[in-house]
Amino acid sequence: MGKRLKGKVAVVTGSGRGIGRGIAMLMASEGAALVVNDLGVHVDGRGQDTSAADETVAAIQAAGGEAVANYDSVADFRAAERVIDTALQTYGRIDILVNNAGILRDRMIFNMSEEEFDSVVAVHLKGTFNCSRHAAAHMRQQKAGRIISMSSTSGLYGNTGQANYGAAKDGIAGFTRVVSRDLGRYGITVNAIAPAAATRMTATVGDSARQARARAGVASMGAEARSLLPRPQREPEDVAPFATYLASDAAANINGQIFVVMGGIISLLNYPAPVRTITKPTRWTPEEIAAMFPSTLGMELFNPAPAQKEG
Repeated sequence: MGKRLKGKVAVVTGSGRGIGRGIAMLMASEGAALVVNDLGVHVDGRGQDTSAADETVAAIQAAGGEAVANYDSVADFRAAERVIDTALQTYGRIDILVNNAGILRDRMIFNMSEEEFDSVVAVHLKGTFNCSRHAAAHMRQQKAGRIISMSSTSGLYGNTGQANYGAAKDGIAGFTRVVSRDLGRYGITVNAIAPAAATRMTATVGDSARQARARAGVASMGAEARSLLPRPQREPEDVAPFATYLASDAAANINGQIFVVMGGIISLLNYPAPVRTITKPTRWTPEEIAAMFPSTLGMELFNPAPAQKEG
């Protein structure tokens, strides 16, 4: 491998397993010193086990790289500060932050508890804020830095049973677009990746849920993209090369963008933009809208989950 990140210090949250581990391993092989953060929880966020982070650190060191472990929760503001402080105390700086830590608590909205919603949003969205907030203060002083956060097609396009996860992941996309404007002037870039890979999180989604999502039509974009892949299996490590590129000096002018990465496919997503518009010089009435909508804004609208007829 090359040394694209030589002399850089990277923090990768949730890097004990899956996508985060793949990113940490590749960044280390490209010369970065790593803080491997992982609380070692189950997919639903329960429990704790330091072995996940320790194993990634050991693998990096065995390959000749530099790494230390951190076991703090990104969902806690002060604990997230300790994640960043681990980089500062060990290596003296932080150049790269990858916000990857996450959990799942899938449930249909009418069955979802407040705790199930709050816990997922706390790890994904608040965790992204927490770590970015503490890292940005130091990156601003350095006049350089890279923040890369993991969004998801579940938020950008929608997935049945993931109101908590989807809200957090779409929130990360919005967070990315705003914070890129806050930090770009200081030489800090902020981008997001919506990855699609076979991980222990995706393994928890049962066949019945997959079938329901297929019937709803919300997975059509993913199915089309998957059909173009050179191999059927999408590995967690597939995300690492693009994350590493975004962290490198070569990507210094890429800021505020959202990318989909799945297998061999990398896609740049457009900013939200109007598809159709109707205008009049004065305020619309409900009657006028009802008359105009079907042949203008309402043409060929896609309903992801049409009402089912009884019987």
